[in-house]
Amino acid sequence: MTNALSSWQIWAVLSAVFAALTAIFAKVGVEQINSDFATFIRTLVVIVTLGLILFATGQFQAPSEIPGRTYLFLLLSGLGTGASWVCYFRALKLGQAAQVAPIDKLSVVLVALFGATFLGEKLTLSNWFGVAMIAAGAILVAW
Repeated sequence: MTNALSSWQIWAVLSAVFAALTAIFAKVGVEQINSDFATFIRTLVVIVTLGLILFATGQFQAPSEIPGRTYLFLLLSGLGTGASWVCYFRALKLGQAAQVAPIDKLSVVLVALFGATFLGEKLTLSNWFGVAMIAAGAILVAW
């Protein structure tokens, strides 16, 4: 079991499963309230849940030991997450989950592009073909 828990592939699949459930639950949850308020409630749930996980596993870290660069990029990541969630919930309020989610997953394509451009990550020709297929698939599902 320890090997499975240290496998990035297992965690990535679980992330996909939970992201799919998130879309379905959010679509129902946003039906009768403002999408921004729905995002606020979701954020509170995430904060409480992560706080409980950190407390239960003893993973809190001393804030003074975290480098400034780390804080900067986590701040930027948090702002990106918040913007993504607000836009995602607004899209779910206005559209069908089966159309919104694939367009949201174009983030996979953008991560590949940004990773190659800004982080110097190398993708093979077959990797780029897969990225193109993801883009085409997302567009076809949403269309």
